[in-house]
Amino acid sequence: MLSAIVRQVTSRFGGMPRRSGRPAVDGTADALAHMKKLFDHSSRAARIGVWECDLKDERLAWTDMVYDLFDLPPGHPLDRNEIVKLYSEKSLAELTERRSRAIRERDGFSLDAEITTSKGNHRWIRITATVECEGDTPVRIFGMKQDITAEKKMFDEIRHLAEFDMLTDLPNRTQFQSMFQALCASPASKQTLVLFLLDLDGFKQVNDRLGHQAGDQCLIAAGRCLKASLGKADLIARIGGDEFAVLHRCSSPDEAERIAATIVMSIAGACDETGRQLGIGASVGVALADAYVEPKDIFAAADGALYDAKSGGRNRYRFANPPYASRIHAA
Repeated sequence: MLSAIVRQVTSRFGGMPRRSGRPAVDGTADALAHMKKLFDHSSRAARIGVWECDLKDERLAWTDMVYDLFDLPPGHPLDRNEIVKLYSEKSLAELTERRSRAIRERDGFSLDAEITTSKGNHRWIRITATVECEGDTPVRIFGMKQDITAEKKMFDEIRHLAEFDMLTDLPNRTQFQSMFQALCASPASKQTLVLFLLDLDGFKQVNDRLGHQAGDQCLIAAGRCLKASLGKADLIARIGGDEFAVLHRCSSPDEAERIAATIVMSIAGACDETGRQLGIGASVGVALADAYVEPKDIFAAADGALYDAKSGGRNRYRFANPPYASRIHAA
């Protein structure tokens, strides 16, 4: 089958001119050898190889590049039961499901799968597969495997830049809004969800007096403190300027109050990398999600409570209640 694939690739070159003085059969052999050489070079350059599996006995056959992807020497005995152990648990489950469906439906599939090679190298491979039948009986599955590790790394880096704040490495406003909407859409999650909005007290003074670098250190330290003290939070995000948001599921209002107090104390003790206390604080507005209909109402309520906390002297927390949302919308 693998040689047949190469022949299919090269078959359209059957009419190439013959070399002078050689029989026609030699010209065809030369053309095939030349095209196989091109195929091998292209395969190595693209990090892509051909594979097949006989469905009768699960016997595998690979081109050299597939061996290379799995860090196995060409010609190494292939046992499918051993090869599949190199896939991550999640990728193997997806591969098994898609492969079974393709065989059942006499179809094909494509899958990006995570593997750990025989030498312990972590890679991502793109698998494409087609089921071959004799009559209506599936007899073989074959296709391509390509190394997409670099592509996956680049995609992950781009996604990280899109979803995370570069300074604090916390999720940004975009990711916060996505998670907030998702949790609010689940009745079970919304019933226990609490939103904590906080501003840094004293941040502007530090930024104005000592410069933006000192201000950046305040933001980094605040993010570090929140992550250290709120390990069970669903999300801790920097949503803009010196504003942070925390999504946390709580079993009771008392637990929400303890978390709000923890945030205030944590930020009050924030230090820079040298251990010097930064002298900032936090005002916190708290809203219980199940008291409001829409995510925008929850956010507005927490924002109103935050305003009250800042107006009341800063470095403290305030809980919202349902009238906040209607009051803000009326304004």
